[in-house]
Amino acid sequence: MIMSERPAADEARRNTEIVLTAMRELFVEKDLAALDRYWAEPYVQHSPRMSSGLDTLRATVPELEGFSWEPQRIAAQGDLVFTHSVVHGWAPEPVVIVDVFRLEDGRIVEHWDVVQDLVPPGATVSGNPMV
Repeated sequence: MIMSERPAADEARRNTEIVLTAMRELFVEKDLAALDRYWAEPYVQHSPRMSSGLDTLRATVPELEGFSWEPQRIAAQGDLVFTHSVVHGWAPEPVVIVDVFRLEDGRIVEHWDVVQDLVPPGATVSGNPMV
């Protein structure tokens, strides 16, 4: 490994730990104080279903019923963390979500997502699972 790659790998590992903890505390445990610990304003939201700013998350999380977030794959590069998850309770039926988080100074400041209905392997053209 080239010496300059080590700090980037350390940053990616730290950011991954922050995202996993933040998502668990906020969405699974419904601890709204997690927003103050792990997110920062200005929080830029690129999801078509949500507006920017932490107030949207403060209003949305308590309303989620039967919510579970099950990350299947996680990757990180520098200030970006990517999760590929099965999510229940975000939509009427289970969905597969790829989330992209950007962190700055150890806090989540930007988010993108791609959401698809979960289709069983037998119903996909390829016969392969989505996650």
